[in-house]
Amino acid sequence: MINIQSFVLGPVQTNAYLLSNPETNQGIIIDPGMNPKSLIKKIADMDIVAILLTHAHFDHIGGVDEIRKLKGCPVYIHDLEADWLTNPKKNGSARWPELGTLVETDPAEFALDEGQVLEFLGIKLKVFHTPGHSPGSVSLLYDKHLFSGDVLFKLSVGRTDLLGGDNNTLLDSIQDKLFLLDDDVIVYSGHGAKTTIGFERENNPYV
Repeated sequence: MINIQSFVLGPVQTNAYLLSNPETNQGIIIDPGMNPKSLIKKIADMDIVAILLTHAHFDHIGGVDEIRKLKGCPVYIHDLEADWLTNPKKNGSARWPELGTLVETDPAEFALDEGQVLEFLGIKLKVFHTPGHSPGSVSLLYDKHLFSGDVLFKLSVGRTDLLGGDNNTLLDSIQDKLFLLDDDVIVYSGHGAKTTIGFERENNPYV
């Protein structure tokens, strides 16, 4: 049985997710944001086997460096945003210095790409390349659980006014990939509350 826990981190209330297998005491982290103290406390005695990034905006990668050094785990990101990890202008932290320090981390060890299937903790996660909010945005599907980053929110969608964003591309990603999933798939967004694919398909005013 895989546990899914969320942690609201940093000045813009970013959702980080911890998937853990209590039988093996292993976990993976999706989008460790800024000021990750609560997350680090939770994983103190856990073997973290990977950090998966839905995209490389500063509020989603702010805790990468600290957790990677603490746990010695590899980082995965789409190639289109590989260099954003080392570039505060691209990841946005240089644009909002009042929110904290410039965010920089070492390059990722592995790439994420469309259709890829990752195996951790005895489960499989399928990768969907869902650009629009940013060029390398991905969504990750485990069983009936979708981690959508900043692509799809409850009754909203991701902003497209940042580097490499495009509204039409975002809507295509949602319609042509995410909305093809089953109604009962739970959506774990990068900010805000959980929702489901069926609810958003019927009620989201932006799509």
